[in-house]
Amino acid sequence: MEAGQTDSKRFEAHREFLKGSARKQVDSTQTAQAMHMPAPPLQKPCAADAVVVELLDGAQSLTRVANVPLSAAIIRRESVREFANAEFSLEELSAILWSTQGIRKTTSSHTALRTVPSAGARHAFETYIVVRRVEGLSTGLYRYLPVDHKLEQVKLDEQISIKAAAACLGQIFVATAPLALFWTVIPERMEWRYDLAAHKILAIDVGHVCQNLYLVSTALGAGTCAIAAYDQKACDDLLGVDGNEEFTIYVAPIGRLTDDRP
Repeated sequence: MEAGQTDSKRFEAHREFLKGSARKQVDSTQTAQAMHMPAPPLQKPCAADAVVVELLDGAQSLTRVANVPLSAAIIRRESVREFANAEFSLEELSAILWSTQGIRKTTSSHTALRTVPSAGARHAFETYIVVRRVEGLSTGLYRYLPVDHKLEQVKLDEQISIKAAAACLGQIFVATAPLALFWTVIPERMEWRYDLAAHKILAIDVGHVCQNLYLVSTALGAGTCAIAAYDQKACDDLLGVDGNEEFTIYVAPIGRLTDDRP
């Protein structure tokens, strides 16, 4: 067998994931939604005793802090791995979080329209923030609560950025960023509606989220770099998720541009 044929066989199963074949395996009358099973909640519950931080209005914050128009943000968008040693304001963080997962309108107890598209408005992601330098926030791990537009303080940890970089296979620019977003996925939110067809959709949906991050970062005079190369267990352990019902799916550090960039 020739090398090309060997590669084709080796890649075949993984390529299948990218196709729409799973749709034919789904009986739409037997999905959890069709059988009137309760829908997963819009956001993971916040611990009753958690410290919660108020954010500024997301839409208003974005209007105030964005310093370039959409056309310029699209033209300038690029991946950035070197960051200036400068902090973000809480208003800038509010704009970033609202732009990537903010809720514009809640249409039911389990459905909301956000600033990014999602199949069936399922929005299966949770946003965790590794904070190193954000005005008014202690260094540590936080989680965005989109329904409330607030932050849950998960844990304080002066070494959180170093641990985050280690979990991202030693990519040191994660540690030098003032903040980094770790997105987890709760597959049940999408499986409830789409059953076995859910998983390809999830991979598409997270791309929508990160593209908004690129655009808002550029509009803030900052930069980001999406990361899909990470240690799965290390990232899940860092965030305190179980790795099955919820697990890391994408990472992106964000920081100011350095003065020597062209």
